[in-house]
Amino acid sequence: MPGRVKIDPRDECISDGLCINFCPEVFDWGDDGKSIIKPEWQVDGNIAEGLIPDDKLGELEDCLNDAVQSCPVQIIHFEKE
Repeated sequence: MPGRVKIDPRDECISDGLCINFCPEVFDWGDDGKSIIKPEWQVDGNIAEGLIPDDKLGELEDCLNDAVQSCPVQIIHFEKE
């Protein structure tokens, strides 16, 4: 079962970088200084939504959960589909 990750609403990102620190495999800095989902995970080029396939979810699930828990504005969302 794949996992879906979202930065929503992304305009509320305060650029603290905790999601990037906890899960650099999934998150990166955008051109505007806010967090984005790395291109390899993006859904249809959407920088705020990603889909993690089954074969990668096992190794990334812990860091994704850490990113969710660490976000001070609680805009990182992760769920298994």
